Amino acid sequence: MPTFSDDVIVITGGSRGIGRATALACIRSGARVVFSYRGNEAAAIETVKECQVIGGVDSIKAVQADVCSEADIIRLFATAKSHFGTIAGVVNNAGIVAPSMPLADMDAKRIREVLDTNVFGALLVARQAARDLTDGGALVNVGSMASKLGSANEYVDYAASKGALDSLTIGLSKELGPRHIRVNAVRPGLIDTEIHASGGRPERIIELGPRCPLGRPGDAAEVAASIVWLLSDAASYVTGSFIDVAGGR
Repeated sequence: MPTFSDDVIVITGGSRGIGRATALACIRSGARVVFSYRGNEAAAIETVKECQVIGGVDSIKAVQADVCSEADIIRLFATAKSHFGTIAGVVNNAGIVAPSMPLADMDAKRIREVLDTNVFGALLVARQAARDLTDGGALVNVGSMASKLGSANEYVDYAASKGALDSLTIGLSKELGPRHIRVNAVRPGLIDTEIHASGGRPERIIELGPRCPLGRPGDAAEVAASIVWLLSDAASYVTGSFIDVAGGR
């Protein structure tokens, strides 16, 4: 496993799922972590406790912040710098999905909410990372295989939002390359997290997991391992790239 020497990592949406697994993996690797959560304080507290068991009381800090709020994102990064120091890595993870349905049945409010969080919010986080990361820093965007597969009759709006994240990864890697800041993305497939229940289909993992070439759904820790590698010096010559953690889908 890659190791960090007290590097400071900022993670958005770190209280559950892939975000929580990434926080734990970063702490295990020797980093200090500041993560955001939007509203689930109980989950955030539990994540903090789990990380403290591994890295100690001063290894982790949770910040309530909405990625759709410019002021909240500025405050999140400012808190990380004031609490721990220079930021070495950012994981642009926060995202939402809405109930499964064809695009023709989606109302405008739902589409706007998905795009606000997954595109506008992700751009705000990436912009702040571009401002605050120093030479040698790394940004990892958490996309989705939906950007390649399309999620027809399920989450076309979500797929479109993750397609935007693919474009962001490519473009920003070229902008920040001269500053020696690497920008990459992981694209999870069917991962066993709560996002499927939030989309109204908690059974989705059971139904679709066995159809993957590897015959099972993935685990959040498997995605986190790829994120940690991209953050680390082990990936020092990797930028503008994608790792599909999707069991062959």
